[in-house]
Amino acid sequence: MQLDFNQLLQVQQNRPPYLMMDHATRVEPGILSEGYKDLKEDEWFFKVHWKNDPNMPGMLQIESLVQIGSLAILTLPNLSGKILYLTSANKLKFQRKIIAGDRLHLKTKLISWKRGIGKFEGEGLVKNQLACKAEFTLILPEEVNKYQR
Repeated sequence: MQLDFNQLLQVQQNRPPYLMMDHATRVEPGILSEGYKDLKEDEWFFKVHWKNDPNMPGMLQIESLVQIGSLAILTLPNLSGKILYLTSANKLKFQRKIIAGDRLHLKTKLISWKRGIGKFEGEGLVKNQLACKAEFTLILPEEVNKYQR
């Protein structure tokens, strides 16, 4: 399935200017999510990171991966609109600068989903070159709470 901007707003809770994806080009619930973010000149973070060398902060690159990855869970039955939390991000790698005018292609794979805990691998590409990658874990608190004593 694909999700346009308005559908993204229905499925997940992030909102502009913190919404770090524009379109989901491929979502297979419980398996993977892919999409992109077009970086425009007027993005809020370009104004502050850095004055003479504006580029997308590394942690916002990871946030983009997290947001697109969340769609693999939020498109599962009865989970649309729920809130997921990032609990860890590991093996972060930043290969190139992401600047205004770039399209950041986001690809994530859900490695495991058990008891409200999802483990992912993701990568961001610009012009078919690796820009960033990470492994990360998301939790769905209401599901996790069912298994806690």
